[in-house]
Amino acid sequence: MHDKTLTELQAGLAAGDFSARELTEHFLNRIQSLDGALNSFITLTPEQALAQADAADQARAAGQAGALNGLPLAHKDIFCTRGVRTSCGSRMLDNFISPYDATVVERLQAAGAVMLGKTNMDEFAMGSSNETSWYGPVRNPWDTDRVPGGSSGGSAAAVAARLVPAATGTDTGGSIRQPAALTGITGLKPTYGRVSRWGMIAFASSLDQAGPMARSAADCALLLQAMSGHDPRDSTSVNQAVDNYSATLDQPLKGLRIGVPEEFFPATLDDRIASTTRAALAELEKQGAILVSMRLPSVDLSVPAYYVIAPAEASSNLSRFDGVRYGYRCEDPADLEDMYKRSRSEGFGAEVKRRILVGTYALSHGYYDAYYLRAQKVRRLISNDFAAAFENVDVIMGPTSPEQAFALGAKNDDPVTMYMADVFTIAVNLAGLPALSMPAGMIDGLPMGIQVIGNYFREAQILNVAHRFQQATDWHRQAPSFGETATAKGDA
Repeated sequence: MHDKTLTELQAGLAAGDFSARELTEHFLNRIQSLDGALNSFITLTPEQALAQADAADQARAAGQAGALNGLPLAHKDIFCTRGVRTSCGSRMLDNFISPYDATVVERLQAAGAVMLGKTNMDEFAMGSSNETSWYGPVRNPWDTDRVPGGSSGGSAAAVAARLVPAATGTDTGGSIRQPAALTGITGLKPTYGRVSRWGMIAFASSLDQAGPMARSAADCALLLQAMSGHDPRDSTSVNQAVDNYSATLDQPLKGLRIGVPEEFFPATLDDRIASTTRAALAELEKQGAILVSMRLPSVDLSVPAYYVIAPAEASSNLSRFDGVRYGYRCEDPADLEDMYKRSRSEGFGAEVKRRILVGTYALSHGYYDAYYLRAQKVRRLISNDFAAAFENVDVIMGPTSPEQAFALGAKNDDPVTMYMADVFTIAVNLAGLPALSMPAGMIDGLPMGIQVIGNYFREAQILNVAHRFQQATDWHRQAPSFGETATAKGDA
């Protein structure tokens, strides 16, 4: 059953080929036997999952099945889940049991989905390799000596290894798309405001967005349908009608204008990634799409702008974790000041502390105008570039990542090089646009992803492009040879 996509599992449940309980037990057994080699889960919820599966079977028998009835999935451990630990991959929240569900969790559960557990992630979603987690690094199932990407690396690795058919992720600067590319799955970052952020622990509030991670565009369309919609509890949630994402997947691409920015093919880009991307674009061209060469002149400024804005917002958002109300508190503090200092110093990891310090500096008196305000002006230039581009093209495409999965520990001593792993994804978050990464080839036995960027609230269109590509290719069906050998390697 783990070889089937989410849509195929949906059809199997409807046909009575297996029950929701049988499906849930199958994936729980697979996680328990194989995840030791990956470390993709922080928390498993087998009892809750089986209870939800039984409820799904009863609902189907009564003719009341929801859109996702009985389909198992996992949530990135950044989403609050009632009665279940929500750690954000941090020692700071290791003991936090949420008293409520995030809107994303609520909506997927209301559609009948079964939660198997919570996936590992970079601490507070800060990272591009999933090595900053308090619970240890996640390993890539294609090569367990390599990273799966981050910060949603646990979700990506679990889906790629067929431990779960789908998972939720969050994307602040590429944290759905980059790990999707490095593990050979499909991941979608929706338009900012399309999916509620209520109950999703904040990293950078003007950039964070939740989205689906699965094997195919059709699977992501199914999940996005359930996740989307206005939420009055989230002031950034947009009150706009939700498209039927599955209904338009098969539309022909004839006449579709695909923008191909020069900035996505710099001289430093690996020739194999460039040629694989060009081959994928040629496939879409065969289906009637029109390739349009274009420029996004301000995109090269996206990384420095992001690494001022995101740390500044993180500095503000993470100030609430002080050892007073909830979360980690140091032992035997001498006084209140000592408790604050030691709780935050001991509760946060190195990368989180680095970004808090950078953000606090950028917001401090005398530096606000020089750094934060200037970065916001650059952000506007980037948004304007995209707006001008979408007057002439329908979607924009290029590589998702400038490289494939790199070795564990390879960039831990060079944070700037690590930050450049998101060079093709960050601009999308700064502009608030939707974008999807899908597998488009293999290089040296590792998957390579390409990115489809759409205009605001045009998720249906980018899902259509990805689905048509996946109908003509089988890259999204490639699976890592992951099993006993990988388990032994991970345990060594």
